[in-house]
Amino acid sequence: MPKNLWPYYAAITILSILLALTNQVMPFIVKGVADVVTGALAGQQPDYWLAIWLALALFGADVAGTLFSNWGGYYGDIMAAKLKKQLSERYYQHLLSLPQSYYDRELTGTIINRLNRTIFELTNFMNFFANNFFQMILTMIFTLIVVAYYSWEVALLLFVVYPVFLWLTTITSKEWQEHQAKKNLHTDIASGRFAEAISQIRVVKSFIQERHELRHLQHHYHEHVDITYVQSRQWHTMDIVRRLILNAIFFVIMGFIFWQTLRGRFSVGEMFLLIQFAMLMRIPIFSMSFIVDQTQHAIAGSKDYFKVMELQPSIADNPNAKAFKVKKGRIEYRDIAFSYQKDEEVFKNISFTVKPGSKLALVGESGQGKTTLTSLLLRLYEPDRGRIIIDGTNINEITQRSLRENIAVVFQDPALFSGTIRENIAYGRPDATDRTIKSAAKAANAHDFIKKLADGYDTEIGERGIKLSGGQKQRIAIARAILKNAPILILDEATSSLDSRAEAQVQEALETLMEGRTTLIIAHRLSTIAHVDTIVTIKNGQVDEIGSPRELAKTGGIYAELLQLQMGATEAARKKLKQFDLVVS
Repeated sequence: MPKNLWPYYAAITILSILLALTNQVMPFIVKGVADVVTGALAGQQPDYWLAIWLALALFGADVAGTLFSNWGGYYGDIMAAKLKKQLSERYYQHLLSLPQSYYDRELTGTIINRLNRTIFELTNFMNFFANNFFQMILTMIFTLIVVAYYSWEVALLLFVVYPVFLWLTTITSKEWQEHQAKKNLHTDIASGRFAEAISQIRVVKSFIQERHELRHLQHHYHEHVDITYVQSRQWHTMDIVRRLILNAIFFVIMGFIFWQTLRGRFSVGEMFLLIQFAMLMRIPIFSMSFIVDQTQHAIAGSKDYFKVMELQPSIADNPNAKAFKVKKGRIEYRDIAFSYQKDEEVFKNISFTVKPGSKLALVGESGQGKTTLTSLLLRLYEPDRGRIIIDGTNINEITQRSLRENIAVVFQDPALFSGTIRENIAYGRPDATDRTIKSAAKAANAHDFIKKLADGYDTEIGERGIKLSGGQKQRIAIARAILKNAPILILDEATSSLDSRAEAQVQEALETLMEGRTTLIIAHRLSTIAHVDTIVTIKNGQVDEIGSPRELAKTGGIYAELLQLQMGATEAARKKLKQFDLVVS
């Protein structure tokens, strides 16, 4: 229980205890009424004032029960809202600290569904527990004491109900949770695919795969329903057994009370008192069953959540890490080896240097690790061996925050967010002024099209910028990088999928962005490669060649081969270029 929620929990507990005490008082009032009525029927002088006071007391207890119940409900709602806030914040904060590798293996929808399920189950449990547990305990203790005063036999029978009922409830718990874990898995898979399909609805519709996506969801929810049949049948079959045993015990209790009343051991008022307390005992007994049920839901529903919370960021700052500011922008990769999984090495012994203010292009077939090299520079992953050095400092010795403050990235996918154009350009600098935002947009060749929009820089662009064209999105992404004004630039060249007009505008913006910056380029166009300072070709997980475009054009290596392929118009030449993620411009 978070510390700041204790006052709410305490208030709910106190109110639930007051409600329990109110419920305990009512049988005594009813007993008094029964004694007055039976006395009058026996020929005694009716005590009208006592009857009126008892009626008022019954009314007062009823009103108090209403107030205590609703006040408890109010504090329960506030506690649930605050708990939801804290669970969400902590989960999100922890997710943001996890390495890129975690997101490589998890679906977005699964991550979201896991949070929603946990919040629902835990808040339900906390609310139910706070409102019922202490009330149940108090009711049980007080009732057993009062009943024992009148009849130790009835008290013993009522006491026996608890361990029997609890034992019958818990023996089904383990199997129930196993079923629930399977149901949660199917729900998470279905939710993950659902979110993925909705986020890429254009692809789904273009390939006419609506039915396929629907069938995928139907399959997992069908499995969910099938498991529920087994799970629910088991639980409710045992509940029938529990309740039949409870019914039998209460039959004995009621029969004993009636028999002893007829024998004259109990008065009619005492009989009513004992019957009411016996009925009151049924409430905590059933509450116990619900608490076990809610506990199982909370444990099963939140298990995956806490597994995630236990994950440690595999890429953490060194305890002595210091803030860092790039001065020159010299980048060195020294004997870098990396693998996503054991025994599946992506590359080994990669070494090259990017000179300050220069442009270096990485060239290699798809899957050779070009993007991974830039991700290692950002410390989204850690190399298995080797070091990356900026201006003579190992990036493992500086804080990740300061490292990334010195690097701007333009992805092949613009990766915009829902919101306004202004918010997207200022994403790296939320405190940027309108003047600097517009200046960055002008440098990115974006200002002219932005000002023609109805709301200008305040135009809402939709999820992932869906309301903008490819060229417009790329220019906003470039403006975002320009505004960040970092000395190092990673450029997953963003013009390969654009038409010639949009390409020219974006390419001009990229030239502005690269000016004076150390730039690492994942090239997608041969024309871009031809204008860099250095080319590094990668083959079979190792550096194949390093040199200027002029030098490598004469060596007969990968770059020379690509130049030859550029001259050919055959289908084989085009396929070969495609293996390198390259297009001819």
